[in-house]
Amino acid sequence: MRQAELVFIPTPGMGHLVSTLEFAKRLLDRDDRLLITVLSMKFPSSPVADAYTRSLTASQARIQVVDLPQVDPPPSELLKSPQAYRCAFIESNMPNVKHAVTKIVSGVAALVLDFFCMSMIDVGRELGLPSYLFFTSNAGFLGLMLYLPTRHNQANGAEFSDADPELLIPGFVNAVPAAVMPSAVFNKDGGYAAYIKLAQRFRDTKGIIVNTFRELEQHGLGSFSDGQTPPVYPVGPVLDLKGQPHPGLDRAEHENIMRWLDFQSPSSVVFLCFGSMGSFSATQVKEIAIGLERSGQRFLWSLRPPGLPPSLPSPDDILPEGFLERIEGRGMICRGWAPQVEVLAHKAVGGFVSHCGWNSILESLWHGVPIVTWPIYAEQQLNAFEMVRELGLAMEMRLDYRSGGDLVMAEEIERAVSRLMDGGNEVRKKVKEMGEMARKAVMDGGSSFTSIGQLIEDMIGSS
Repeated sequence: MRQAELVFIPTPGMGHLVSTLEFAKRLLDRDDRLLITVLSMKFPSSPVADAYTRSLTASQARIQVVDLPQVDPPPSELLKSPQAYRCAFIESNMPNVKHAVTKIVSGVAALVLDFFCMSMIDVGRELGLPSYLFFTSNAGFLGLMLYLPTRHNQANGAEFSDADPELLIPGFVNAVPAAVMPSAVFNKDGGYAAYIKLAQRFRDTKGIIVNTFRELEQHGLGSFSDGQTPPVYPVGPVLDLKGQPHPGLDRAEHENIMRWLDFQSPSSVVFLCFGSMGSFSATQVKEIAIGLERSGQRFLWSLRPPGLPPSLPSPDDILPEGFLERIEGRGMICRGWAPQVEVLAHKAVGGFVSHCGWNSILESLWHGVPIVTWPIYAEQQLNAFEMVRELGLAMEMRLDYRSGGDLVMAEEIERAVSRLMDGGNEVRKKVKEMGEMARKAVMDGGSSFTSIGQLIEDMIGSS
């Protein structure tokens, strides 16, 4: 049996690693001929990501992780744009990547690159290897990225501005307002330029693997059959359903949360969680607390205030006076990391107030839990727009909120949470149906199962 090696080059960072490593495992489950090497870059601030990579690959004999040498961090002025900083960091790793790939003894069939690693296509070309993009987000955002170079030429290289007219983007049914574009495209300090540079390389890949499924984004996926785009393989939902514990998660806290949920009625709890970057100002925290209290709903709230350690002993200093006493028994505050996958899978949870990171959206659909949208950064605004306006699979609190933006007031939060938890709403029904389709997509004969088979065939042939 001829074996074939795939070299995965992920971006350090939990949002990218979770689905990338899960996808690597899924490929191994499908085909015994495959071996996978994951090249682990040492991002200045990614010890958590490092620990996660180790824990997820430890039990996989056919995945090896190769630690690349530490490189000097990019110039600090690039920090004005996280995207430009990340791209510069990855480009500085190119010699290390080339050296590591050259050293792999067995036949390398292809490189599988993360979104931010498009510059590695040049390494592949030098070594005579095709590159595939593993796109950790959805078909909607992919459609925007493929459209960006065209818009860039039409706009004479100008960044986006809030005053721009609505855009007709291939893959979207509705015109897309500038207000829901990813934060980077407004950034004059390198973010926009970084996105353009990345987007211009998408069509240089041999294929684009997307963490979505055909039944969810039929229209968007259909728009890629334009004769100019490489084959697109929808392979999702790719999820870590075992909920690999976050290295920052306190075990005692975890047990308390699950025990508390066990005592709640089915679908009675709203879960609030805003991802790894999801902390709010003290003023905003107070508005959330007031809104939750007034809603009368049971809730589990993952609260990570800014500038305070996750192991905060008591949030008394930023919550309204007497709040914790008044909500006792009805609400629970989790300080630090919440076991999100386990919480969404719990029968007590009936709604999710989310930052709309794509992994979180897929987890909520999988478990049939409807979302209220509160996007914060990156492409979350576009995800929220797609879920609410394009697909009717989420309810809107805000679509265009950005980190450090204006306050979301208690009345708005109260109204959104109450509407979300109304048992009879249409969105809840649609989300349950889509959750069933998600499960069928990855089963034998399902759309994503078939797509993965086609991808393996295209990567290593049938011999």
